[in-house]
Amino acid sequence: MKKIGEYTCRGQVKNDTTRRITLFDGRFDTGYKIVDFRVYPDEPYTPAADVVGVLATEASAATEDWNLGDQRQVAWASVDIRTGGFAHGGGTVDPDNFIVEDLYFHGRNGDSGEVNYIITMEKYQTTDWRGALAMVRNSSQSS
Repeated sequence: MKKIGEYTCRGQVKNDTTRRITLFDGRFDTGYKIVDFRVYPDEPYTPAADVVGVLATEASAATEDWNLGDQRQVAWASVDIRTGGFAHGGGTVDPDNFIVEDLYFHGRNGDSGEVNYIITMEKYQTTDWRGALAMVRNSSQSS
């Protein structure tokens, strides 16, 4: 794989909402690797505004429930707001992630406010077969 660029996606969603992040360019020989994922509340000094977020490759997997056993969920982030100030949170990204199609973000704020997110990705050129393999891996595999 050859790195061909970087992409940062950021935004804000209403509490307990899923947003589609369009990445698919119609080609199967390019894709994205998520390298960093973070979430923040809309009001960083509000006590109990704990925020969680999930990135997934299918809308049905982008939920407030974290399931590291579900291959469609590829990144998880949280931040804990304490009384009197902002506490820095962090995220965990599956190091084997490779996104060919679109990405889905779901955010939840314990204070019912909106959820901010920022995703940093690297874009790669690859082979068609590796892109197809990533698409299969990122899909629901029910038995």
